[in-house]
Amino acid sequence: MLNLRLQKTKQIVTAIKEQKIFIIDFDSTITKVEGLDQLAAIALSNSPEGEQIVQKIKDLTDLGMNGELSFSEALNQRLALLSANKKHVDELVLFLKENISESFERNKKFLSEYADQILVISSGFKDFILPITTILGLKPENVYANTFVYNEQGDIIGIDNDNVLANTGGKIKLVKSLNLDAHVSVIGDGFTDFEIKQSGLADRFYAFIENVERKKVTDVADFSIKSLDEFLFYNQLPRGQSYPKSLIKVLLLENVHPAAVEAFESQGFDVEFHKGAMDEDELIEKIKDVSIIGIRSKTNLTKKVLENAEKLMAIGAFCIGTNQIDIKTASEKGIAIFNAPYSNTRSVVELVIGEMIMLIRKVFPKSTSMHEGVWDKSANHSFEVRGKKLGMIGYGHIGTQLSVIGEALGMEIYFYDLVDKMPIGNAKKCRTMEEVFRVADVVSLHIDGRKENTNLIGEKEFSQMKDGVIFMNLARGSVVEIPALVNALKSGKIHGAGVDVFPEEPKTNSDPFVSELMGLSNVILTPHIGGSTEEAQQGIGTYVPERLLEYINNGSTTGSVNFPELTLPLLKNSHRMLHVHKNVPGILAKLNNVFAKHNINVTGQYLKTDETLGYVIVDIEKSYSREFVQDIKAIEETIKFRMLF
Repeated sequence: MLNLRLQKTKQIVTAIKEQKIFIIDFDSTITKVEGLDQLAAIALSNSPEGEQIVQKIKDLTDLGMNGELSFSEALNQRLALLSANKKHVDELVLFLKENISESFERNKKFLSEYADQILVISSGFKDFILPITTILGLKPENVYANTFVYNEQGDIIGIDNDNVLANTGGKIKLVKSLNLDAHVSVIGDGFTDFEIKQSGLADRFYAFIENVERKKVTDVADFSIKSLDEFLFYNQLPRGQSYPKSLIKVLLLENVHPAAVEAFESQGFDVEFHKGAMDEDELIEKIKDVSIIGIRSKTNLTKKVLENAEKLMAIGAFCIGTNQIDIKTASEKGIAIFNAPYSNTRSVVELVIGEMIMLIRKVFPKSTSMHEGVWDKSANHSFEVRGKKLGMIGYGHIGTQLSVIGEALGMEIYFYDLVDKMPIGNAKKCRTMEEVFRVADVVSLHIDGRKENTNLIGEKEFSQMKDGVIFMNLARGSVVEIPALVNALKSGKIHGAGVDVFPEEPKTNSDPFVSELMGLSNVILTPHIGGSTEEAQQGIGTYVPERLLEYINNGSTTGSVNFPELTLPLLKNSHRMLHVHKNVPGILAKLNNVFAKHNINVTGQYLKTDETLGYVIVDIEKSYSREFVQDIKAIEETIKFRMLF
């Protein structure tokens, strides 16, 4: 039977002579797991020694895959430990159907279109391999693997030892017998896959590391690929992704929420995570091969950094502010910026309210005294917030929500903002900061860190405030002159202060904190935790990646800080051209001329501009040439160009 199938395969290969042949392994390549290991886990799930036996089987698998144990020896030792039945094999098939490797799921079209040229050669077993390869559109006659032998009760009692794949060197003998007169590429995760190339029977060996990475295998491979998409991309074959996500590097800094890491990893991106921030020199070196970067408030993406960001497509600010980013340079380089304008608003407001009440009641000095054994039960300089005047500098997302909650506590609300904002509830708009300072019992800052706001609050501003005022800065450390604040606190001008942000902040939790405000009993110091609640960080960790992924995957710029905002439909049966350009007259005419020159049929077109940038998205039929793409890129005003499919 095997000889007849070998003869048929030879006929197929002869018919496609001089074409490419793809030999693909099954376990840990087409599927995410080793089938025999998983079969053992299923069969022994109720055995008292099940876990230990399964681990022994896995260890033997690794020894065989790394070439440290002959294949036949590894197989026989595993089978001796295995106690399984046909019903367990059926359960395994159901499990494997749910555990097909992501990149193989994405590329079913390639697998079915090139089914004549794809040979699945595995040391595993057809009993569970054929049901999976059939789902993927691969031909049963092109699948080579071992087979189990069962007794009348359906128990596995051995394997077909006449099968060449049951023995050491089986893959080499099988491929040699096929006499493949073509360019042969082998994709697999084990040493036996490499041996096909080593024996001169294949032109290239690709170590497949989407599911497992074996150093002894990757060390000898021609290429290590994190997904099937990479193989198809390198070989210019039909694929489910225009550019492999496994080749797109995402750099996440400052301990962003794990939800962000999961969002990118689940889609196959190459994610690098760091708990701390990075300084300019570190970023210049690190950002060269980064396509997406996620930061919080301590990382500064300066002009110098961005000029070295050769591949950068998008920036995610996992916070409200974006002053730490050189937005002008990012725009000039066609880099989209996204932030989280609402996600941590509530958390900041709650901390402001909590600290304000603690300061007005003088809770912290009394708590410190209690820890020192002093009982000071008095009402001196301890007040309610009800009836007090809350003055805010800045009336954005945080300011307006603080306004609502402050009023609910019975406070009178006053605010000043450079932009004309409609007051919420009974809040009163003031014409100047000084007007706020004259009336406020509590002054709270809610402004950004733009250069114009540096040292906005100093000796002059503190002198304009009421005696005994409560002062809150949970905005930006650079907006307050710290020495002036210290003097105002020591003189009694300011009754108490809550400070969450500082001009200089440690890059990581292990770095020391130093400030002139330390040791002052009427000051609450917090380590920039205004938005550091589980709810806020999870919200940000979900929201920002969603915006970034929409842009990378679909081209949508909803929520972008610096790009014209466009919400795009999902791409269907077309390729999508994304063109970022300088907003000057005549660009659409130039684009249309290129479409006409190459006879391109447009299935959808979207355009949005702002003062400096134009963003045009065109969905086109798939039949276009490389010359068309080159002509689009050659338009003088082009800043960035991408094709999506």
